[in-house]
Amino acid sequence: MAVAFFFLTFFFIIPIAFVQSLANIEGIEKVAPFLKPIIEIDSIKSFIQGFLPGIALKIFLIFLPTILMTMSKFEGILSISRLERRSASRYYLFNFFNVFLGSVIAGTVLEQLNTFLKQSVNKIPETIGVSIPMKATFFITYVMVDGWTGTAGEILRLKPLIIYHLKNFFLVKTEKDREEAMDPGSIGFNTGEPQIQLYFLIGLIYAVVTPLLTPFILVFFALAYVVYRHQIINVYNQEYESSAAFWPDVHGRIIAALMISQLLLMGLLSTKEAATSTPFLLALPILTIGFHMYCKGRYEPAFIRYPLQEAMMKDTLERAREPNLNLKGYLQNAYVHPIFKSAGSDSDDDSDADSDDQKWRKDNVLVPTKRQSRKNTPAPSKMSAGSSPALIEIEEKDKP
Repeated sequence: MAVAFFFLTFFFIIPIAFVQSLANIEGIEKVAPFLKPIIEIDSIKSFIQGFLPGIALKIFLIFLPTILMTMSKFEGILSISRLERRSASRYYLFNFFNVFLGSVIAGTVLEQLNTFLKQSVNKIPETIGVSIPMKATFFITYVMVDGWTGTAGEILRLKPLIIYHLKNFFLVKTEKDREEAMDPGSIGFNTGEPQIQLYFLIGLIYAVVTPLLTPFILVFFALAYVVYRHQIINVYNQEYESSAAFWPDVHGRIIAALMISQLLLMGLLSTKEAATSTPFLLALPILTIGFHMYCKGRYEPAFIRYPLQEAMMKDTLERAREPNLNLKGYLQNAYVHPIFKSAGSDSDDDSDADSDDQKWRKDNVLVPTKRQSRKNTPAPSKMSAGSSPALIEIEEKDKP
């Protein structure tokens, strides 16, 4: 899958670069000169200069999350949290190479292809550094089109609303069907998290080069904080608990964004009169790498190794619940597929499964939140006299 992802990232930059080169007035006039009278209209000209590049890029990325999630499933990953972590890592890399670098370099490379091919590899940071300030306007419109509009669309949720009404009209026949149609699902960490980190990368790079872009990034993060906090608490369902397994990947991408911004800043300053100050900036990547190594050695074991304190607690509970447990005998068949077990032990397996199910129900604790849905709201509906009992009623019923 790594090879497939490489070719997907490499070949996807070709149509993106082509579209980005045409998503401006000069490019359209070169390809279609007969459209020049229409393009010169003020309203159309403003739309092409302001929003067309961002919209064209957004259209090309519609099906990308589904493709990356399918590629992760082909690798044999079973847990949803690992699937989303792998897909999020690839989505971030794809956005970095195609959205950021592709948009920055596309105009420069296509317009000066002969010069770009003849220059040495050492000149690449300098070329990117020169191209970054020229693309500030594009990224401002991209943040407005993709960031601000996406955050507003998250509140409106037009797509789930349309899908719900279609299901309600054609498929809903019982109250259970209605609850399934109203299920909001879980928040997509595989798309939202790398997208937010892309904006963080853009903000770090342009904070020094073009500070005018920084307020647009800050407005996006303020809106995203308010909106996604509300959505996570009151709308989405929690599909799994990964114990903050996303954080090491997030921290690594933050460090990578810092280093990329520092290297590109050095490439930009090397083309200016401040080239003599560039060697002093070499200390920034070294300090960043040192900070990353410190955090990796200090905090990463908490995400990789099981805490000894919790392991001792589990051992104590296990001894209290099953003091006569034969651990060696239990482990002999613990990892054997059920189809390979003897037929005579079917009844024992069923009883063990029932006991495990009862133990799971006993250990499972429902945490009440502010959100009230049809699954725990006692209000009557049109289809039936009442819905499922409320969570408070269930807790009172379970009390002795």
